[in-house]
Amino acid sequence: MLVLDGAMGTMIQRYDLQEKDYRGDRFKNHNSDLKGNNDLLSITKPEVIREIHEAYLEAGAVIIETTTFIATSISQADYNTESAVYDINYQSARIAAEAAEKYTGKNPEKPRFVAGSIGPTNKTTSLSPDVNDPGYRATSFDEMKDAYAAQVEGLVDGGADLLMVETVFDTLNAKAALMGIEEFLSKRGLLLPVMVSGTITDASGRTLSGQTLEAFMLSLDHVELLSMGLNCSLGAKEIRPYLHEMSDKSTHYVSVHPNAGLPNQFGEYDETPDDMAGQIEEFLEDRLLNIVGGCCGTTPEHIKALSELAVRYEPRKEFAV
Repeated sequence: MLVLDGAMGTMIQRYDLQEKDYRGDRFKNHNSDLKGNNDLLSITKPEVIREIHEAYLEAGAVIIETTTFIATSISQADYNTESAVYDINYQSARIAAEAAEKYTGKNPEKPRFVAGSIGPTNKTTSLSPDVNDPGYRATSFDEMKDAYAAQVEGLVDGGADLLMVETVFDTLNAKAALMGIEEFLSKRGLLLPVMVSGTITDASGRTLSGQTLEAFMLSLDHVELLSMGLNCSLGAKEIRPYLHEMSDKSTHYVSVHPNAGLPNQFGEYDETPDDMAGQIEEFLEDRLLNIVGGCCGTTPEHIKALSELAVRYEPRKEFAV
């Protein structure tokens, strides 16, 4: 059983960073506000990102994710920082790789790995942002593909061991990401494992773009993947029925990194490490998983509780055919 890390944004909030921290020297005179663009911190506050990675590794994470959830030119356009995309991805991967190498050196029998985090963009290729013009798209498939390929270049150059296309709410976006990955790796003559993780947005059991879980899985089943999984939007308790379905039907390894429950009225997550571990243990008992971690609201304390559980259970071994 492999253990992923937990939330990056939740941990960054603990540092109470201000606008000047996001700007650093490089963006001191930038023409847009930058607070909230956490991906920039790998450039402007690398010591913060390094500390968070090491906290998760100390907690038992085997795979840590880069701080690159919105590190495409499409998403960075909100901050007018498109020109920094390569550096954001490169520095994020480099910091994570150095932390992983440090902890692998401490225990060579437990190597640690870096997953290049490839999140959804703020634009979608399946849905129109204009209710009066259903056929309109704010971006094209090719633009999306090229943006993802540029992100992957920085992640790979920085030392990512694998790539994770996560929090997928629009499968066509994910297809663009996967095609961008394939084209870049082919050009470099490289092979890297690729993980995909979708998000079920509510009790309807569908993605935001309207696909059922089975449709989402079938849409990507032709791709050579290390794993397919679910993350975000829901806590472990709410995600359980969808995880059962994925485990029953998936031809890949299965991953899950849910939120620490559902957000409260203040947008905060109250589920304790013990609460979350108790729910995740049911997944492990039923052998639904190969990879487990945490998303929004989770901390090194949550990951420590999950890593202590993971060593006690065998991973999922049955695959759909």
